[in-house]
Amino acid sequence: MANLSSVLEVVTATHPGMVRSHNEDSLAADTEVGLAVLADGMGGYNAGEVASGIAVELIRTEMRKALAGKKTVELDGKDAERLIATYANRANNAIYQASQSQPQYSGMGTTLVVALWHDNQLSVGHIGDSRLYRLRDGALEQITRDHSLLQEQIDSGMITREQARYSQNKNLVTRAVGIDPEVETEVHTYAVRPGDLYLLCSDGLSDMVSDEDVQLTLTSLAANLPLAAEQLVQLANDSGGRDNISVILVRVAKQYPARSGLLGRVKAWFK
Repeated sequence: MANLSSVLEVVTATHPGMVRSHNEDSLAADTEVGLAVLADGMGGYNAGEVASGIAVELIRTEMRKALAGKKTVELDGKDAERLIATYANRANNAIYQASQSQPQYSGMGTTLVVALWHDNQLSVGHIGDSRLYRLRDGALEQITRDHSLLQEQIDSGMITREQARYSQNKNLVTRAVGIDPEVETEVHTYAVRPGDLYLLCSDGLSDMVSDEDVQLTLTSLAANLPLAAEQLVQLANDSGGRDNISVILVRVAKQYPARSGLLGRVKAWFK
């Protein structure tokens, strides 16, 4: 199994916020296999925490098993996307079955965002409104597109992005893990550059802190990722902290091509 610990610098932070009594977010990162997973649970008392925990732990465990016999960097985009979709589906099934068999978990579900770094690429799968952003050359870009009523209203032209910041419909997702017997995971693969900084977050951050303030925080504190993560959580709490807040920051230190030697390095330059 390839070890990407020398390639990826990872920092995580999570906080219940200023209103909620407990934290229903779950997150995990495994630099050896190049994996980051974040989930924002929903449901009755503690059920959201159970749903997000099932999703994150199942995907982390199963992904590590699947990659044990191969080098992560040797995955191509299709392989990585297939792995993400497979384990997201298994998480969906596990959560749905638990909600059907145990009354206290009825209706529980979770959002999900999964990132897998491999061969100078990043494959991202997501369900719901937890997000992945990329900071590259000082510019912040939202890579995932929310599965939410609000996003559909933006896409249809009913409201503008500026109006969406003040909408009351922010928490209405159109897709979630564990609610239905089956769910479609949206998965894409992107080229990665050394110096890229990636942010996975729950809507407890994105609903409370503007993209402009996220960008300013990440650019100004890029040299200190633990402080950057702490500051993002603090900004969300200072703005009201109406939900649980979770962030994973991942910086790419250098190239990690699947092919070794001169030929591999030459091919990597032209990706």
